[in-house]
Amino acid sequence: MLSNVDIILTCRLGMERVVASYVKELSPEVEVYPAPFNLMGMVLVANVKDKYSFAEEIKRRIPEVEKVFVVEAVTRADIPSIVEASKNLVRNRIAPNESFAVRTTRRGKHGFTSIDVNVAVGAAVKEVTGARVDLENPDKVVVVQIVHDYAYLSIVPGSEFYRKMKPYKFPMYKIFRRFVVGHEPYLGPIDASYTMGTRIGREVQTYEIGELVITPIGSVDANALYHFLRGVFEGIESRYEVQKRSYGREVHKVQVSLQDMHQFVRSHIGEPLIVFEPEGEPISKIATEVAELIINSVKRGKKVYLMVGAREGVPTGIFRYASYVVDVAPGIVISTDYALASALIAISTVIHEKLVAQREEIDKYLE
Repeated sequence: MLSNVDIILTCRLGMERVVASYVKELSPEVEVYPAPFNLMGMVLVANVKDKYSFAEEIKRRIPEVEKVFVVEAVTRADIPSIVEASKNLVRNRIAPNESFAVRTTRRGKHGFTSIDVNVAVGAAVKEVTGARVDLENPDKVVVVQIVHDYAYLSIVPGSEFYRKMKPYKFPMYKIFRRFVVGHEPYLGPIDASYTMGTRIGREVQTYEIGELVITPIGSVDANALYHFLRGVFEGIESRYEVQKRSYGREVHKVQVSLQDMHQFVRSHIGEPLIVFEPEGEPISKIATEVAELIINSVKRGKKVYLMVGAREGVPTGIFRYASYVVDVAPGIVISTDYALASALIAISTVIHEKLVAQREEIDKYLE
């Protein structure tokens, strides 16, 4: 079975037999092995007459398949054999002016690691082709899949490996860390106050804003405020722990303070202030102005202050002190737990392309 594999398919765990059945429907004569050796997330296809055209048909017809790899070389699962096979495979397939990366997946027990294979194959490919290594956005990817005693090699376009961050994307968390958000607390029944607090806490930590200022208006119920704040801190902590485990970078933990809303505004008169309320102008109408305000503030080393209401909303008297009052979804009443997320997504939409265009300059101010 392992020596005559033509195509390797990957899918979500538990979908192997579903994928296999659809492959057999496309071509009953092929041999299909779902989850071979109990290796979940993999389907092997053999006895294919034209593996390249059949691979394309699988891409077109079976959405349950996540990746399709045409096996272009098979060898023993040891590094010298894999290196030799990779040299023969890449010759005339990767040009000197192209970039490449090596991706290795091992299934089974071996006396070496995937990184060992990547290093050895990468050196061999560079020697044969003269191409440069680019681990982030390569033109071509040499894929090595090791299943027990066999290694299967493929060459695929780098575009087939979807990445969250691409060269034309700007990491918005760098901008959000310059934001100070004044957020009116949600004060009502204790359970509701706590639940809303946890949601808002997770929300602000998800976007890694610089600082959250809880801004009650005047005298408020202390017990409801206590449970809201308890929820905020728990929400921040729970999301922060997830981010620390899963992000490959340093994570900013949102700082929280408490200040009367009117005092918050008074403390920042003359600073860039954007209020998000339904009485404001549609974001589409003032997108350019909002984007310029934020980008120019970053360049001047200034923080940007945002204000979001809750049950009461931001008092209209504060509108006089705002640089802009913005409505992100005219005609829609956005619930408190989605208000800030909606505002930040709207900001991302209006400033992202401008950030990309000025990336080198902007990065200097964010270091």
